Amino acid sequence: MSRFTKIGFILLLLAAFGFDACNKFEKFPDEPIINYDRFILLTNPTNGITERGVLQFSYTDGDGDLGLSDQDTYPPFNFGGDHYYNLIIQYFEKQNGVFIEVPLLSWNPDSLQYDTSTFNGRFPVLTPKTGNHSIKGVFQDTLFIYNPLSDYDTIKFSAYIYDRALHKSNKIETEEIIRVN
Repeated sequence: MSRFTKIGFILLLLAAFGFDACNKFEKFPDEPIINYDRFILLTNPTNGITERGVLQFSYTDGDGDLGLSDQDTYPPFNFGGDHYYNLIIQYFEKQNGVFIEVPLLSWNPDSLQYDTSTFNGRFPVLTPKTGNHSIKGVFQDTLFIYNPLSDYDTIKFSAYIYDRALHKSNKIETEEIIRVN
């Protein structure tokens, strides 16, 4: 075998190994998995109150069917249905040493009374357009945490997500968060 043939053969082998390495995709279970990363407190510089915070978690999904489009409004994703929201966030306050899930209240100027509200949300479709649909990434959601109706300064959140096949992820929980009121 000539020297050029050997070099060509070696280059061909390297290219084949490189091509094979490019085709190896990460594999994840079809059910979404989330891992808590952190909660970032955001303090209003004008008044010194921690009004907002950012919940950050990482996710994986084997078939990439995370997220809802604006057209996802028919059952089971209809408004008022169990799966209208694909991000479920629960809010807890530490009251007398024990964390209690409490309802969120917001003032309704039309009815002149408080309505319950939610941290739940709908995040957009994350499915890749082409190639491997197995996905991973980092999700951040900014939450309004200032509660002038509460006497308690220590809170925490739990969260989980659903994919379009209605697979429910595991539940994550933040550490104790101390608000400055």
